Amino acid sequence: TIDDPEPKYGMSVTGIIDPNRILTNAGLAVGQDLVLTKPLGVGVITTAIKADVAAAASSDAAIASMTRLNDVGSRVALAAGATGCTDVTGFGLLGHLGRMAIESRVRVSIAFDAIPFLDGAVELARDGLMPGGSRRNLDWGRELLDAGSHDELSQLLVADAQTSGGLVFGIDPGETAGVLAELADTGHSAALIGSVTAGPPGFTLR
Repeated sequence: TIDDPEPKYGMSVTGIIDPNRILTNAGLAVGQDLVLTKPLGVGVITTAIKADVAAAASSDAAIASMTRLNDVGSRVALAAGATGCTDVTGFGLLGHLGRMAIESRVRVSIAFDAIPFLDGAVELARDGLMPGGSRRNLDWGRELLDAGSHDELSQLLVADAQTSGGLVFGIDPGETAGVLAELADTGHSAALIGSVTAGPPGFTLR
């Protein structure tokens, strides 16, 4: 199903999960804060790497992000009482969090200025280095998205297709400061990016 010049390999993992420790994309609750554990921008930077126009700092930042596991993030989320969680991978923040809003029957309100981006990602996107998958993600999510006054570039960045992206999860606001501190102590560039609100299932970008 993949026809690319780059070599790829895949893995399948089979395991046993504790039914009391499952976090699904249907568990968000109104009033929760939304925490993102890794910056966005991997899709933009890897596109720039393929075009041989990515700065070393941007390449290094993307590689460091992709090689960081989500084990710590998941443990922190569980310890903080998270009730819903999703990874942010090929469908971007818009796709994965938008689907989470649908499954949880809530609306997510995201502050664009609060979203962390990898070094150089925004500038590269402004120069047109945007993967086709990110554009398709935005096309899929337009019906869910209320982008307000945000331009197409901002919307594409929120839809940027990630490889080995982070987690986004919902927690009680009283837990947020402690969660962010713990993630920072373990080397994560995590951020509080928004909240869960009542309303038609969807994604508001403010």
